[in-house]
Amino acid sequence: MLARSHFSTRIFWLFFCLLAISSITALADAGTPTPLLPIPPAPGLPVIRSYVLMDYSTGQVIAAKSEHLKLPPASLTKLMTAYLTYQSLQGGTLTLNEQVPISNTAWKAGGSSMFIQPGLPVTVDQLLHGLLIDSGNDAAVALAEAVGGSQSGFVTLMNDAAQRLGLTDTHYSNVDGLPDPNLYTSAMDVALLSRAMLQQYPQITRITAEKSYTYNKITQRSWNPVLFRDPTADGLKTGLTDASGYCIDATALRNGRRLIAVVMDGPSWSGSTNAVEALLDYGYRFFVNHPVYQAGQKVGEITRTDLSPMHVPVGVAQAVLITVPKGRFSQVQTQLQLNPRLQAPVQKGQAVGVLAFRLDGKVLKTVPAVALESASKANWFGRLFNKVRQAL
Repeated sequence: MLARSHFSTRIFWLFFCLLAISSITALADAGTPTPLLPIPPAPGLPVIRSYVLMDYSTGQVIAAKSEHLKLPPASLTKLMTAYLTYQSLQGGTLTLNEQVPISNTAWKAGGSSMFIQPGLPVTVDQLLHGLLIDSGNDAAVALAEAVGGSQSGFVTLMNDAAQRLGLTDTHYSNVDGLPDPNLYTSAMDVALLSRAMLQQYPQITRITAEKSYTYNKITQRSWNPVLFRDPTADGLKTGLTDASGYCIDATALRNGRRLIAVVMDGPSWSGSTNAVEALLDYGYRFFVNHPVYQAGQKVGEITRTDLSPMHVPVGVAQAVLITVPKGRFSQVQTQLQLNPRLQAPVQKGQAVGVLAFRLDGKVLKTVPAVALESASKANWFGRLFNKVRQAL
């Protein structure tokens, strides 16, 4: 009986030890992070000469190829024509229901058309539909004359707007995109203009999402083939000439997140549409947006003896959102770079440096860093007092 009892005790302790070891192993495994799958490289798209994939909310470029290459934009030019028209609507110099007189010049404009003519009533709203859906060159000329007084005057406005928006690869020479050596842009500039358009005039997608438009009993299908492939797409514009190839500026909204994909000089509508869809799928599948700071949140401080007070909190004026590869947010590094030439006094809200976000040694995004409080210039006694405090 005693031997059997010892044997049973040994079996019990052996089972207990095995169970404990199993539990410890399970806990250790639970504490070991699952290795992250690497993010694949962006689509190569060899048939596309230049492209950009941009996140609308952050403005970050997720993928790009020859993004600053200056190329003929064809009817992508009409994005700026639309931008200035919406600007005039916002400023009150035009109204959507206002009728626009049609000149012989607009009537006889070559290329794609919405078929306006002198004496036939047409409103600004109808012209915008004809511009963005039918890609009407006649609509572009009519709007240019309504906004700028003449095509040449409007082209001046276009180039002024391009400069204000920072479109450094762009120059306009006409309002419709017909071939001209002095008319060029880049995929990056098209994306920047598209983002500005969507930020300032989001109502444009109510037009660009439409698959057809009827004016004067003539119905035309939208030139944008992405609309017929992707139910999440709602704009924006296409362009085609022999010189430009097949250009598409597309935007899509999936689960509340908007991306902008620009492809230039594609081989066909099918090829360019495939490229747009590959870019959009890549951006949505492998990248996410993460909030980093709230508006007014402190990120650091200025410490200078010539300021009163000596310590000035520094933060961000607006909420900060960044686009990062999935699973990599914890590896993002933040660096506050203060302006070494900053002069006293410092006003609340004044830009005092930049906040940079880096991943794998590359800058993902920079935002202005601002003073969260004001500080005056310290007098000689204040500077002396601050130096003593700093030394203690």
